[in-house]
Formats: sequence, C-alpha cells, structure tokens
Amino acid sequence: MNQRQARASQLLISICRIGHTYRVRIRYYRTSRGDEPVRDYLAGLPARERDDWDETLALLGELGREAPVSLRQLEGKLWEIRVGKHRIAYVVVSGPELILLHAFKKQGRRTPRTDLDLALKRAREVLGETK
Repeated sequence: MNQRQARASQLLISICRIGHTYRVRIRYYRTSRGDEPVRDYLAGLPARERDDWDETLALLGELGREAPVSLRQLEGKLWEIRVGKHRIAYVVVSGPELILLHAFKKQGRRTPRTDLDLALKRAREVLGETK
C-alpha cells in the first residue's frame, strides 16, 4: 500500500452541521476473500484521475457536505460520489462511517443496472439487511 492509499484509507471526513461537527470514517468495502474492489479500481486509474479522486476525498474531509463535490442518491440508502465519468457508490452506517462499496465508469446517461445491483447487494450486506 503506497502513502496515498494509506492516507485515503484513514481519511476522516468532517461533516459540518449547524453548531456541530461530526467525524465520519471512510472505509473500503472488503470481500470475503479480503479484496478491496474500490481501492483496486482507484489504484488502476491514470495518475491524473487518481489525483482528482484524492482531491475530492480531501475536500470532503475539509468541508464535509459543503464541499464542491458531486453527490447523488442512487436508491434508498445508496449514494454516489461523481468525479468525471467515474463513480463510487457508498452508504453511511452508524458510527458515523462511510463505506465505499463499488466503483465504476459511467458511459451512458443511466447507471448500468449491473453496477447498481452489485452496489445494492454490498449495501445490504454492510447494513445487515436482507432482500
């Protein structure tokens, strides 16, 4: 794990609310085999795009929801962070803790159903919900 990955792994996001500051820990979803697909996806991006993601996560860390970052609700408790054509689906769990579930490159107007289904499956797993 390089220094950038280690920093991103331990990054804390400050979410500012009126009169309160909450800390949210960012974690990467881990498969039963121990793989971290989002971390692997980001590591495979070209350096400039990786830097864009590092900057996005740093802005979220510094400014919370006020950060000039594109966030959108996908379905239910599932949200996405958007940088260029790349997306990371995530959920917020108690603690509070943000878990990065699935990363993909969006190529059309709609989120591909296969990517959405995989992110939803991981979200249910993380949240301890059944279908």
